[in-house]
Amino acid sequence: MELNEQQIIRRQTLDKLRELGINPYPAELFEVNCNSAEIKSKYPQDNTLFQNVSIAGRIMSRRIMGAASFVELQDSKGRIQLYITRDEICPGEDKTMYNTVFKKLTDIGDIIGVKGFVFITKVGEISIHVKEFKILSKSLTPLPIVKMKDGDVFDAFSDPELRYRQRYIDLIVNPEVRDTFIKRTALINSMRNFLNEKGYLEVETPILQPLYGGAAARPFKTHHNTLDMTLYLRIANELYLKRLIVGGYDGVYEFSKDFRNEGMDRFHNPEFTQMELYVAYKDYYWMMDLVEQMVERIALDLHGTTDIEVDGKIISFKRPWKRYTMYEAIQHFTGVDISQMDEKQLVEVAKRFGVKVDPTMGKGKLIDEIFGETCEGKLIQPTFITDYPIEMSPLAKKHRSSEGLVERFEAVCNCKEICNAYSELNDPVDQRERLEEQLDLGKRGDTEAMVVDEDFLNALEIGMPPTSGLGIGIDRLCMLMTDSHSIQDVLLFPQMKPKDIKPKEEGK
Repeated sequence: MELNEQQIIRRQTLDKLRELGINPYPAELFEVNCNSAEIKSKYPQDNTLFQNVSIAGRIMSRRIMGAASFVELQDSKGRIQLYITRDEICPGEDKTMYNTVFKKLTDIGDIIGVKGFVFITKVGEISIHVKEFKILSKSLTPLPIVKMKDGDVFDAFSDPELRYRQRYIDLIVNPEVRDTFIKRTALINSMRNFLNEKGYLEVETPILQPLYGGAAARPFKTHHNTLDMTLYLRIANELYLKRLIVGGYDGVYEFSKDFRNEGMDRFHNPEFTQMELYVAYKDYYWMMDLVEQMVERIALDLHGTTDIEVDGKIISFKRPWKRYTMYEAIQHFTGVDISQMDEKQLVEVAKRFGVKVDPTMGKGKLIDEIFGETCEGKLIQPTFITDYPIEMSPLAKKHRSSEGLVERFEAVCNCKEICNAYSELNDPVDQRERLEEQLDLGKRGDTEAMVVDEDFLNALEIGMPPTSGLGIGIDRLCMLMTDSHSIQDVLLFPQMKPKDIKPKEEGK
């Protein structure tokens, strides 16, 4: 490992601390009894509080002025100023703790614990007057501290790729990033509370599966040595949750990590989070109402309002949302009615609108691509797109009144799908036929075609009640609720290509 100058100096500092008998990584407990946010919110109302505080955090700046110094300490809730004096932390004749340990052997980035009392400085800043000081963890690599000049930020830790690779640094020096992930947890808690209040059961289903299914996607595969069999990382948990509905539960849901071996961009990561919900004796009309209620509730829980700024636009999550059938949407935005077209005609329409066509694409794929090219980018406010062609939806129930369609909807917001739902197909004969059609698409070269799952078909033959199912993308919903530009901004550790791997050359 090659060290830079600062890393060498800090390791020398480490040795000097140990020579003084100070363990730079002590094992004993340091009791914390408050945090920076508590102090700043409560002390102005009652200055008798916090007269015996014990607080810990990371040094973010230091101003040493002889026998007195100011330190900016950052804990998990924010920052607060420390006032440290030589005579307070070194009450006897030995001033080593201040003159040597604090002034010379402590650095920005070190984690320290202090005890003292809160007061307000002459310039009106709430601060902690330190009476005891302890090094809790020595930082051996300097932080990329944001610098200011004439009110402008420069030399910030702002390169997206570096931030995603070193999220631990990003969280330290860019406090707004921590707020994003606090909101993500609040979003999941809000959704979980909503579903629990409805009486639905949270469950867990396998991530390693002998067959992949529940979505049109390419899987990751691995090998189990003991069983000597191929297993797949799940692309969806739908088929397992439906088995539980067959087993007698009225409503089940799961926050699931799913994995799809596909492209990566600002809306796609190979590992992502979905919440899937299945409720017996319901249909997709009922599920649309539930989605509106749930997302409106999340917006209110996170922001106190249903109007949220996203990409410079105000998006309203207040019920009710606009609804189009898929054919209505395409006709509305293009003027072309494709509802009665065959595959050959759809190919011509797709080409007219700049859709790249290949021989593996059936009717469903063509219609989906036409919709994506001509409509999706125009849907800013949350909108339900309903009644999809049967070829696109092998797990959805045939439409009760429209031939060739299924009872399916997607919610689209700010130009991207955020959820997908069906009146679930519970006819085992129809389901088998549709999965066998998927096999034909696979033979044509469609790598996302579904496979036939005989155990799932057996479950349907046992009997599944009328059911509505929903899959909602947590990452995309989080992007909306936090006004984040990229899915990588709402994943603590997004997938990244290793630095030493070069991209493949075209054609190789």
